[in-house]
Amino acid sequence: MLTNEVTKKSRNVILALLFLGWSLGNLDRYIMNYAVVSITGDLQLDASSTGIILSAFFLGYAIMQIPGGWLADKFGAKRILLLAVIMWSIFTGLTAIAWSLTAMIVIRFLFGIGEGGFQPASSKIIATIFPKEERGRAMSIMLTSGGIVSLIVPLLAAYLLGTIGWRMMFIIIGSIGAIIALLYWKYIQLPKAEIVEEAGTNHPTTKVNFKELLKTPLMWNLIIAYFCIYAVNWGLVSWIPTYLQKNRGLDLMSIGWAQTIPAITTIIGVYGSGFIIDKLPRGMEKVLGSISCAVIGILLYLMFTAKTVTLFIGYQTVVSIFIAFVITLLPVIVLKKLPSSITGSAMGIANTGGQLAGFVTPMAIGFMVDAFNGSFDAAFWMLIGFALICIVSIVTLNDQKGTLLKA
Repeated sequence: MLTNEVTKKSRNVILALLFLGWSLGNLDRYIMNYAVVSITGDLQLDASSTGIILSAFFLGYAIMQIPGGWLADKFGAKRILLLAVIMWSIFTGLTAIAWSLTAMIVIRFLFGIGEGGFQPASSKIIATIFPKEERGRAMSIMLTSGGIVSLIVPLLAAYLLGTIGWRMMFIIIGSIGAIIALLYWKYIQLPKAEIVEEAGTNHPTTKVNFKELLKTPLMWNLIIAYFCIYAVNWGLVSWIPTYLQKNRGLDLMSIGWAQTIPAITTIIGVYGSGFIIDKLPRGMEKVLGSISCAVIGILLYLMFTAKTVTLFIGYQTVVSIFIAFVITLLPVIVLKKLPSSITGSAMGIANTGGQLAGFVTPMAIGFMVDAFNGSFDAAFWMLIGFALICIVSIVTLNDQKGTLLKA
């Protein structure tokens, strides 16, 4: 279809529905970081086991990224979107009946498999119905769901865990997913033809072989950059509640209030980044992206050496802005530099790096904390190392070589 065949009103309706789906997916992921405090008590788990639970979702999610993107390109984004929402809703609800560490790991892994096709499919829809000059804004709106949810979750989790408990909480979240799936089935209507005319050209996009995509240098830079920035992001998100409770002496409600501050800056950072990126001259993405990663590394050091909780939250607030920029920048590069006909596959490949980081990092931090008698210092140094690697991967981005990358 041609991008201008979809009316502005239809695009906005679809964008709003996608936003709801991204919000629900983020809700489950973020709220698990608070629920796990109660879960580990009920199931009598140590830090290493907690890390495995937090990582199990990301393993399934990472495994499904490439197949999910390929399926979206092959069979249509709406079908994969629906399948993803239905599957993750089922396994979110089943989280409530987990009776052991093994059961929890299996359920969370299958939940990750279910959700794995959602981001590639929704990204393909954005690339298909929005012209290039609006894709950064559209993607930033999607990504603000994470910031909004991270703002709500600390207090929501504290309330729900203290009233209805973690098991009933996951049943309710799964039920909401079923409602969203129904809305998608009824209201997301895409034209049948999926031949996309790129903005600024007079011919349809050429189909690209999957193997050719994997040979593209840009893709490997993006995989590494995705891994590094999401290692930092999920390392902080998954362990900060536990860190503030055990190492800084805060209770769950105090943690909830404290985390609203960086959550607000994340929303502002992601939303603003989309508009900034859409207006950047060619080549400036690498400059601002690498500078942001350097600042992230410095702020991580200041965080774990902070003498007070107030300073820690202050540094976390600032670092969240720069993380938000890089997390917004990377998918927009995919949407703008690669043909829309392979956006699903490309996003799936790149995002595999990010979700592998989500699998590895929480588990690695758990083992480090046990190995160093409860200290998080080694974990913070690991995250700083990832920020430095991210600088290199962004600086060396090259979209001049390879036939796929001509914008």
